[in-house]
Amino acid sequence: MGASATAGMLKVAARPSISISQGMLTSTAATSRIGRALSTSTGFANCSRICYSSPLSSSKRSGVVIRAMSGESGPQGLPIDLRGKRAFIAGVADDNGYGWAIAKALAAAGAEILVGTWVPALNIFETSLRRGKFDESRKLSDGSLMEIVKVYPLDAVYDCPEDVPEDVKANKRYAGSSNWTVKEVAESVKNDFGSIDILVHSLANGPEVTKPLLETSRRGYLAALSASSYSFVSLLQHFLPIMNPGGASISLTYIASERTIPGYGGGMSSAKAALESDTRVLAFEAGRKGKIRVNTISAGPLGSRAAKAIGFIEKMIEYSYVNAPLQKELLADEVGNTAAFLLSPLASAITGSTVYVDNGLNTMGLAVDSPTISS
Repeated sequence: MGASATAGMLKVAARPSISISQGMLTSTAATSRIGRALSTSTGFANCSRICYSSPLSSSKRSGVVIRAMSGESGPQGLPIDLRGKRAFIAGVADDNGYGWAIAKALAAAGAEILVGTWVPALNIFETSLRRGKFDESRKLSDGSLMEIVKVYPLDAVYDCPEDVPEDVKANKRYAGSSNWTVKEVAESVKNDFGSIDILVHSLANGPEVTKPLLETSRRGYLAALSASSYSFVSLLQHFLPIMNPGGASISLTYIASERTIPGYGGGMSSAKAALESDTRVLAFEAGRKGKIRVNTISAGPLGSRAAKAIGFIEKMIEYSYVNAPLQKELLADEVGNTAAFLLSPLASAITGSTVYVDNGLNTMGLAVDSPTISS
């Protein structure tokens, strides 16, 4: 990996960003413009393991840009320096979601990246990486590639091997993988690396997400909470013992936790509300027990592959563009950049918070494109 002359020194430069064609927003995330601030002292260039990384898709979009400062004259910006830090990101299975954007931002700041990938998606994810499918979007601003030091199979619905049902054990999609429950993954990371500094939860699943709450079964409702909120509790519970004091954890939530979003059903709105409540409680408990900060980002809609399961994500993106105070496309990189800040020493006094990254949509109480007020 290349090293910048002034590793870890990042400067923020904001500029307008709108990329719209015939009123429809594109749904892929923009290629990261985060400046690479990685020193050779991290040893990434000589990593003997398979080093993966996946890309944020797309192009021709500008947003909040972070550029590495290298020999520039004048005052330098605040450093987001995560060199020597190790991050585990749970829930990276492709190259166009928020989890990937966060991984890329952390890598740009110098962190060592480990990821946990849902077991049924593991093979295609690793194969795509090996075959170079993501090479273009892996590129950082200095031309180097974001590296993932190790990919772990993970299914965060199960805490330990005893919890796994026989039908799942026998499922062909799980064949060939082992040690993928939360407890086992935490133990594997400990055996491989000893400790981590950063834990990222980028997991959510609601098998009945398209059903109204009144039509949601108990099983579907509890499944949504298990995969989307308790999984964060479980991850922190098992990883906290190997997190270095002063570390930080973050999750991803959505405005449906506190506002009604018709169509976002199956108990998912309840799961996000639980996630935000748990963030506050975990901030206290993890802060006292391990000096670990815990926050969550309430991100606006993004047309990731996972989000398309909702069925109307493009309409949600367009609604956000039309009605948010900042009338521009929300980039995955902007969520990644916010996560990098919250997980860095610059946010050392921030914990238990829900931070909105949605172009301000959460502040609105009235849709400005409503026919009622436009007539």
